[in-house]
Amino acid sequence: MAWLTRFVTALTFLALGVIFSPETFGSKSEGQHPPRLTTLLKLAHLLCFSTAWGAAFWVTFIGGIIMFKNLPRHQFGNLQSKMFPAYFSMVGVCCAVAVGAFGYLHPWKTSAAAEKYQLGFLLAAFAFNLSNLIIFTPMTIEMMKERHKVEREAEIGDEIGWTKNQEVAKKNPKLASMNKKFGMIHGLSSLANIMSFGSLAMHSWYLASKINL
Repeated sequence: MAWLTRFVTALTFLALGVIFSPETFGSKSEGQHPPRLTTLLKLAHLLCFSTAWGAAFWVTFIGGIIMFKNLPRHQFGNLQSKMFPAYFSMVGVCCAVAVGAFGYLHPWKTSAAAEKYQLGFLLAAFAFNLSNLIIFTPMTIEMMKERHKVEREAEIGDEIGWTKNQEVAKKNPKLASMNKKFGMIHGLSSLANIMSFGSLAMHSWYLASKINL
């Protein structure tokens, strides 16, 4: 997944360039764009934003919970270790495109305060997501693999739920220490994911205020 990380990082700098150096990309205020280009940019922004928000909602509140409650823990962990890098890469790309499109339509120097706040929310969503992709997810996966080794030594991990882990950890200091380290790193990853989702949710309110139904 290293190439995806580099690709998402490159998109980051492109999006920032669109926002803060509009003259480099020929960006103008929205009313000065050709109608077809404006529609295309709005479509790109809407599709990428909705994909990122929908994916974040499903993974955070539905898919992950269902899998945890129905899969053996090691199987669940191994699946998540494959899914999350792809998930954060996809959301990162979508956020970068959304930031770039919105920033092109609303250059920072000429934007109203409301649009600057929205750029801030979109950039925050992207930054939290990128921190997960580059920092927290690799650390979480590595810690998970180390804990799996300790659990296999204790002959647990093929069950569903945390009950056996918690029981064994009471008598196994090594597993208890691994649980604590994993919990801290996983907690930071989850917090970054929630903050990214919250930033996207704030932008959804802004978009809803612009729609005429």
